[in-house]
Amino acid sequence: MDRLQALKVFVMVAQAESFTAGARTLGLSGSSATRAINELEESLKARLFTRTTRRVRLTEVGRDFLEEVRDVLAQLQAAESAVTGAAEKPAGQLRITCPQELGRIYIAPLVAEFLEAFPEVSAQLLLVDRNVNLVEEGYDAAVRIGDLPSSGLTALRVGAVRRVLCGSPEYFSRFGQPLQPADLGRSHRLILTGATRREWRFGHDQRMVVRVEPRLVVNSVAASIEIARKGWGICRALSYQVADDVEAGRLVLALEDHEPSPAPVQIVYPQGRKSPAKLRAFIDFASERLRKIPALRLDGR
Repeated sequence: MDRLQALKVFVMVAQAESFTAGARTLGLSGSSATRAINELEESLKARLFTRTTRRVRLTEVGRDFLEEVRDVLAQLQAAESAVTGAAEKPAGQLRITCPQELGRIYIAPLVAEFLEAFPEVSAQLLLVDRNVNLVEEGYDAAVRIGDLPSSGLTALRVGAVRRVLCGSPEYFSRFGQPLQPADLGRSHRLILTGATRREWRFGHDQRMVVRVEPRLVVNSVAASIEIARKGWGICRALSYQVADDVEAGRLVLALEDHEPSPAPVQIVYPQGRKSPAKLRAFIDFASERLRKIPALRLDGR
């Protein structure tokens, strides 16, 4: 197998964590993929994968090599497109990831609209509440909430959101409005999303910490908001998640003067000498539309 094809096999196997699945995407047999990787490792004098009976995983050397190979293949594709005159025509599969609720409310409809505008592009959208490693897992872009740690990624800010406390008018009529964060530990029914962190932080610098004793713990933001909407208790959410309820009067915000600073909403993508047309088109398309959403306004309000 020639070196270029072997590099493509390497990328597909790394992405699928399987010789068989990776080979299938290229129309090859699993044995051909295994042979190609073995020859590649032998020529490089380095082990790229650790193998078990269930899956294959990249070694540290393999992870570094994967990033370089993806860059090389992207440059080659761009060069070929330039020769054929298709460099500026968005095409191919776009892989995007974002948090679940942000994806459900805004990003999934936006991606569908994008595909309508660019018929030669297909998309895979992963909604998951973790920071996916774009390079290692083969994603083109992510929409993320929060500051970007030091990395080899580019971030384009498209908005901001606040972490808010809310309950229904009926709930506050019955139990009263908390006036200070410390009031939450006294006579209020608190709904906690997630079972691990039992501290809520308040204030611009988040130095005010309240130890919460929730009456109810759920693993779904949407569920906690629904329970608060029904008048049972107080939940904590991101402002965009309850924007429609607050505007309609179904939920009321509490302790607004004690909220942490807004968190940025950003489109994140790997740095590269030249991004493919499909990614450039998506970034332009998504940034323009996300910046127009009132619940994601840059001032966070």
